[in-house]
Amino acid sequence: MSTLRRLIDLPGIADLEFASVMKPAMREPGAQAQFPELDEVSRANFGLTLDEADEVTLPADWDRIERRSERDQVEAFEAAGWDVTDKRRPLKILPQFSFQMWLAIRGVAGALPYQAEEDVEAKMSSSLAADAAKFRRDR
Repeated sequence: MSTLRRLIDLPGIADLEFASVMKPAMREPGAQAQFPELDEVSRANFGLTLDEADEVTLPADWDRIERRSERDQVEAFEAAGWDVTDKRRPLKILPQFSFQMWLAIRGVAGALPYQAEEDVEAKMSSSLAADAAKFRRDR
C-alpha cells in the first residue's frame, strides 16, 4: 500500500494554511486579488492558478467534483492518493487549490508536483541495519 501524498507538505501550503487562520478572507472566493501568494503557490505546485483553471475547457464527462462537499472531496482525494487534511480536518485553504488539483490529477490541465519514487531497497537495507544493531545491543 502506498502512502498518501499530503497537500500540506507541498511548498507554501502550510504557510498559507497558517495565514488563513489569521486572515479568514484568504479562504474566500476571489481572494487571489488581495492575496497574490495564493496564485504564486498554486502555479508553483500545479502549474496554473485558480483563475486559469476556471478558463479550462472541461471534458464532457466532467463530474464537477470540485463543487462537492469537503467530506466527499476528502474521500475522493484519498482515493486518488492525496491527503488534503490536517489532523483529519480538511485544510481551510483547500478550496483555493482543489480545482487545480483535480484538473492535474485527472490529466486535464496543469501538473502534479514531482515526487521521487520510494527506494524500497534502501528502506529494506536501513531496516536490516537497524535490526542488526538492535540484536547486537540486546545480546
